[in-house]
Amino acid sequence: MNPRTMFGVKTVHVVVITALLGSVVGCIASSRDRDIVEEAGNSQKDFLLGPEDVLDIVVWKNDELTQKGMVVRPDGKISLPLIGEVMAGGLTSNQLASQIASRLKEFKERPTVTVSVKEVNSYYVYVLGEVGKPGKYQLKSHATVLQALAVANGFTVYAAKNRMQVIRNVQTEDGTLREIRIPARYDDLISGRGEIGNFFLKTGDVVVVP
Repeated sequence: MNPRTMFGVKTVHVVVITALLGSVVGCIASSRDRDIVEEAGNSQKDFLLGPEDVLDIVVWKNDELTQKGMVVRPDGKISLPLIGEVMAGGLTSNQLASQIASRLKEFKERPTVTVSVKEVNSYYVYVLGEVGKPGKYQLKSHATVLQALAVANGFTVYAAKNRMQVIRNVQTEDGTLREIRIPARYDDLISGRGEIGNFFLKTGDVVVVP
């Protein structure tokens, strides 16, 4: 076989394999980027109850079942008369009210239940790195990346503003936690021109300023 032909065939094979690998890597990266953008866009949702939140649970026309100032336990549960333990963590107040009403149907015909949040204690974020006051911040309402930075007294002179990231643990379909890193370039947050923008943080998010 002609050496030039042999090497030419090998070269073609290498080019084809390299192109295929590049395509696969590109698809994986593209899918990962879409997941990150989607996760950031899903940040602003109804408030989800969590440990140490204080709730008022009112059962219409039933003072014995009505509970005021009930604190969600560290395991996310609350205890109520008749029905016992109910999981409150990870639910909205309306979802919890519906769940309690469904459980009460065994004892009461067409129960009407309302749940209101008296105190928010479960929403917190971390701001770490080159900020004026790094630490854990317990907040009373949803905050954006820029609002969290303001709470932490802004950047130091050494901050790499356009290399910021938000570290978030998301739950997969099998119930395990997966860490993702959402890019948060300061110039994009300020201008509003970035694909992700100044998104809202979820409880437990970590804003890292290198």
